[in-house]
Amino acid sequence: MKKQITKFLCLLAMFFGSTALAQPGVFHDSRDRVSVEIVVEPEQVVGGSDFIIAVVLNHDKHWHTHTNDPQVPDALGDPEDYIATEVLIETPDNSPLTIHDGFMQWPKAISVEVGFVGEPVDYGVFAEKVVIYIPVSVSKNAKIGNAAFKVRAIFQACDETTCIAPTPQEGQGSRWEEYGIEKTIQIVTADQISGTVKTSNLFDDFDSSIFGDIHAGTTSPNEVIAFDLFGMQFSLDPSGSFGMLLLILVAMGGGFLLNLTPCVLPVIPLKIMGLSKSAGNRKTTLILGIWMMLGVMALWIALGAAIAVFSGFTAINQLFQYPAFTIGLGVFIGVMAIGMGGLFSIQLPNFVYTFNPKHDSWIGSFLFGVMTAVLSTPCTAPFMGAAAAWATTQSAVWTLAVFGAIGFGMAVPYLVLAAFPHLVDKMPKAGPSSDVIKQVMGLLMLAAAAYFLGVGLSGIFQQEGAPPTRIYLWAVALCVAVAGLWLAWRTIRITKRVGMRIIFVGMGVLMFISSVVVGNRLTEKGPIDWEYYTPEVLQESLDEGDTVVLEFTAEWCLNCKLLESTVLHSPRVVNAFESENVSPIKIDLTGNNIAGNALLDEVGGLRIPLLIILNPNGEEVFRGDFYTVDQVLNAISSSSSDNVD
Repeated sequence: MKKQITKFLCLLAMFFGSTALAQPGVFHDSRDRVSVEIVVEPEQVVGGSDFIIAVVLNHDKHWHTHTNDPQVPDALGDPEDYIATEVLIETPDNSPLTIHDGFMQWPKAISVEVGFVGEPVDYGVFAEKVVIYIPVSVSKNAKIGNAAFKVRAIFQACDETTCIAPTPQEGQGSRWEEYGIEKTIQIVTADQISGTVKTSNLFDDFDSSIFGDIHAGTTSPNEVIAFDLFGMQFSLDPSGSFGMLLLILVAMGGGFLLNLTPCVLPVIPLKIMGLSKSAGNRKTTLILGIWMMLGVMALWIALGAAIAVFSGFTAINQLFQYPAFTIGLGVFIGVMAIGMGGLFSIQLPNFVYTFNPKHDSWIGSFLFGVMTAVLSTPCTAPFMGAAAAWATTQSAVWTLAVFGAIGFGMAVPYLVLAAFPHLVDKMPKAGPSSDVIKQVMGLLMLAAAAYFLGVGLSGIFQQEGAPPTRIYLWAVALCVAVAGLWLAWRTIRITKRVGMRIIFVGMGVLMFISSVVVGNRLTEKGPIDWEYYTPEVLQESLDEGDTVVLEFTAEWCLNCKLLESTVLHSPRVVNAFESENVSPIKIDLTGNNIAGNALLDEVGGLRIPLLIILNPNGEEVFRGDFYTVDQVLNAISSSSSDNVD
């Protein structure tokens, strides 16, 4: 009941505010009771220096605004009914200004008594005159002249008993594009700075050490990392030593979970077999395990270094957007498959064996670790979203630390097996059965090689606005089918035990059947009539007032295919996509899709899979890298409701 009363009072105030006669200097919203002033210090700056933006809120007597993080007592109802104070600063494209909004310094709240719902309750608010500080840096190569920016202050003014309409808010039917205060900062040379006398103590409370933290690459104290995991929302505050430790643990956990993905699982038996050869010698086994761990960590640290050094490299799976990389990876895996499987009597050039050593050597273990880490990268998105997103904005030291933690977490299972070789000493060390396992795994690795080779070639020949070819998937299916038939045939030949025949022949038959079914499933058009992205296609859908579903995907993205199969191809979602006012658009990033990558950058995406749903006004109503059927349907339903309104 209290919640309903609060909402009623707010809505009543908004109604009368919106219907009042306009008068000069009267806004009929919270700006009638709270004025906003923008002050900068210094007013003249040189390239490579810093300055401060002060947002001053002057409250009328007996009026207040909610804080940036309202701590609403239970007696006052639902916290979502209270509009938090926000400050948004916008700069033009190619602006020389870097706004460090994560280091925004907020004033302390004061306690007032409010009686929205009966008995007065103490509530922390902003009142009287408060100042919000935002540190800003100027690019070293900034051009001489004025640099503009716009400040939008969002707040809701209240007195002891009621609240009035808030300031304009994006997506709420207000003239958002016209709202805000425009300011400029003058960029000059060092000899042009005029002597100024400080006449105000407005900036006395600003903590100047913030700039030291900024330039040292310290994590923002107000930065909270948000990420999705299987459709669920999580957040992580990395500030402080505990937060950093927690982030490292999250990175290690994500690395460990990568071993359970379809990218890595097929190669694990090969490594276990390699370790089993030396299981009788604990020292040797441990050394091999350590070298594999170093190989895994080396790849992840190299990826972290790429993110730290190259500004354009922001996501791990960007590597797979280069056909040369995927083709090279396919060749590498294929060579290793031939060497490890022992099924083919192909005489390769001698130099090949230099890069394809045996498992029981330190070089072989190291390279196997590198390969395992490389194979895992298409499956990274749902397991390390927090770590990867955070690392793209941090100093090189912390970036390398986080990615090293991912590698260590991934390598832990192999290190444990190496430290306790008795866990694998039951594996067959020699003989027909071990040969069959190696041969089958070699064929499965050939399937992986065919997959990456096909992805690379598909990316080369892909046309803008058209789907990539998927013929190569039948080559993948053929390798899996042959592996299944070989397992069944060799099992019948080498053993007469009924139980073993039933198990392994059954596995072989299942592999054969599944390869045919999956191959057919992945190569068919599918139940959704996708349009493939071009800027014109997207604009046409928006002009027609459609709800737009944007799926960012690629042939190398196994998570993308999993989500398509389990979520987007579900009957309920397919039925929703078939609606007249829904336009499903696929952005395929298999190859060098310039327009598609530009759109990914525009929407602020770092990695795929990514699904974004836009309402008919072009406003984002949903975003997720892992999502559920209900989330997609609710977003489409919400967008349709907005269209009706």
